[in-house]
Formats: sequence, C-alpha cells, structure tokens
Amino acid sequence: MTVEATDALAGRVKQALRLVIDPELGDNIVDLGLVYYVAVHEGGAAYIVMTTTTRGCPAAAYLKNGARDSAKSVPGIGSVEVSLTYEPEWSPSMMTAGTMSRLGIAG
Repeated sequence: MTVEATDALAGRVKQALRLVIDPELGDNIVDLGLVYYVAVHEGGAAYIVMTTTTRGCPAAAYLKNGARDSAKSVPGIGSVEVSLTYEPEWSPSMMTAGTMSRLGIAG
C-alpha cells in the first residue's frame, strides 16, 4: 500500500469517526477535538489516539468502542487499535469553530 493510499484511508477513517456522537455534548468526536491522531499502516491496520473531555469520563468506553466500530466499517480497514490519552489535556479550544458556536462557547 502506498503512502498516498494509507493517507486516503486514514482520511476516510477520520470521516467515519464523525458518526460517533458524544452523549453529553451531542456533537461528533472529531469536531469536538477528541480525536488527536489517525493513521493507517500496511495491511489496513488503523491506529487512533483520542481523549475524553475529562479523566474518568463515564462515556469513555462508549466513545472508544464507537471509534473502533466506526473505523472498522471503512472498506480496507482490517484491524483497529484505539488508545485513550490525556496528554495534552482536552479543552474547549480544541473544538472546531462551528461546534463552539453551536454549543454557545465563545472562541
């Protein structure tokens, strides 16, 4: 698989992650800034690094499983590993401008 192909596949995975909605904030994990990194390696192995809005978030398993399942639904993805991190710590400034506006947060 070429670098271009894996980059394109990573883009499709990131797009699929927009289907995962944070149950507390009601917006997708990409636009909320919860997805830090998406890569696809040889053989269609996807690697996702993400966070939650707070440590001990009760929705952490839900969001992690949702990310895994959404990524697996992308044609060409064979396996998915999702890692949670809290470095850097998430803040509302990581949201897209549109999400901040919808949630009434001044940017």
